[in-house]
Amino acid sequence: MLERLSWHQVWRRKNKAYEEKNTLPTVKHGGGSIMLWGCFASAGTGKLQRVQGTMNSLQYLEILDDNVMQSVTNLRLGRRWTFQQDNDPKHTSKSTRAWLQIKGWNILEWPSQSPDLNPIENLWWDLKKAVAVRKPKNVTELEAFAHDEWAKIPVDHCKTLVSSYASRLKAVITVKGCCTKY
Repeated sequence: MLERLSWHQVWRRKNKAYEEKNTLPTVKHGGGSIMLWGCFASAGTGKLQRVQGTMNSLQYLEILDDNVMQSVTNLRLGRRWTFQQDNDPKHTSKSTRAWLQIKGWNILEWPSQSPDLNPIENLWWDLKKAVAVRKPKNVTELEAFAHDEWAKIPVDHCKTLVSSYASRLKAVITVKGCCTKY
């Protein structure tokens, strides 16, 4: 998620180039990256949480437990909401399926091999672009900027993405499962 800093040519007085006031900290090896979990509804963006390390089913369930119902409450979704996730193995593991069944959430069935259908992919792309413009210098800034930009995503954009679901389905059916504009 962190973009490389661009190169600029500058002129300095002789033997002054490396004085602290004339240097900028650099980002090595692309600056690092973070993994985020987030949710949204037609009412706006929900919580956004950084994933520590490699996410497994247990960590995924902890993230859901810590974030989904709080997001439902914050977005005032009431009782009529549907939870959508793709078919990532941690989302479909026995423990995750059992946990979701206990919670009693309405789960949207999701076809395999269907990234074109998932509207959150559009939000991840929007977030990545917005954060890159701010040019974070380190992982701490990257995370802070991601949270700032996530909160700025307009409700109307979320509403449009949610309402595009039927069109996404139709497009995938029309091209018999091949790629779509989404």
